Amino acid sequence: MKQRTWWTAVAGACVVAGLAGCGGRKEAPPAAANRPEAAAPTAPAKPKYLVIFSQCNNAEPYRAAQNKLMKELFATKPAVELAIYDGQADAAKQISQIENAIRQRPSLLIVAPLQRDSLTKVMGEAMKAGVPTICLERDIVEPNYTTYIRCDNRKIGQMAGQWIADYLTRKNGSPRGGIVEIQGMKGVEGAINRHAGAHDVLAKYPQIKVVHDCCANWFQPEAMDRMAEALNANPTGIDVVYGHNDPMAYGAYLAAKAKGREKEIAFVGVDGLEHEGVKYVNEGVLGVTFVYPLCVDKAFEIGMRMLTEPGFTPEKTYLMESRIVPAQARTP
Repeated sequence: MKQRTWWTAVAGACVVAGLAGCGGRKEAPPAAANRPEAAAPTAPAKPKYLVIFSQCNNAEPYRAAQNKLMKELFATKPAVELAIYDGQADAAKQISQIENAIRQRPSLLIVAPLQRDSLTKVMGEAMKAGVPTICLERDIVEPNYTTYIRCDNRKIGQMAGQWIADYLTRKNGSPRGGIVEIQGMKGVEGAINRHAGAHDVLAKYPQIKVVHDCCANWFQPEAMDRMAEALNANPTGIDVVYGHNDPMAYGAYLAAKAKGREKEIAFVGVDGLEHEGVKYVNEGVLGVTFVYPLCVDKAFEIGMRMLTEPGFTPEKTYLMESRIVPAQARTP
């Protein structure tokens, strides 16, 4: 009995020793703390600045060009998130969108106002809330903005008026003839001053008459309808159409062409986009257009300085220059 117990103890000790010996011939795995770990994926940095652009109406070609350039410029700045709201030519809608923008506390608010009177109050609310605000190329009744970037619409109107007077002098031997004026939206600064500027000049020539005055709200289809009415009311005596923008001037051209009268009329437009007004001039459709700068490049420049340069104070107004296309007036 004692011998069996002794052998059992010896065998157990050998087993334990063997197991220990086997384990000892293998290296222990490195401690978890010493193992190299795969680098965790780095999340993209969140934009530091929110810029909201309240656009009055994306449907206008000029506005679409503004949006395109705005996106391209701010896309070069990873620290900026850009949001564009479309007011759809509805002042109440644009006001509501700006109120929503104010609640988001953006780093910068850029507004292209639909109407000068109705947008004044809500832009004042943005300023009271401490939101830096750029008013883009259309004014409002009160200077409720940090800075205003614009072109001189009255001067453009004066340039158009002088072109019309010179053209009629060449065509008729003296400054006389009939004009159809197709205005932009009522109450909008651009329409007010493009009309007033032209008449600053035309008032000097009593034999130049406006035979038909209408409003097409900046839209080509509406201008076609208004021009058809003008042509029906005036079987003769229309020498020039002055459209407050190129789409309306082109719409008037299409209406005249439908009646076979386009060759007896010179068409004048404003905006001068390369793919639109400039193209129409080069094709001989428009007699002239006047470039109204998008003003977006300046808004981007000044806006980025407002965001990134502590202590920078922009000028209250920045004035962009217009130009005529072509440089020389069309020969009748």
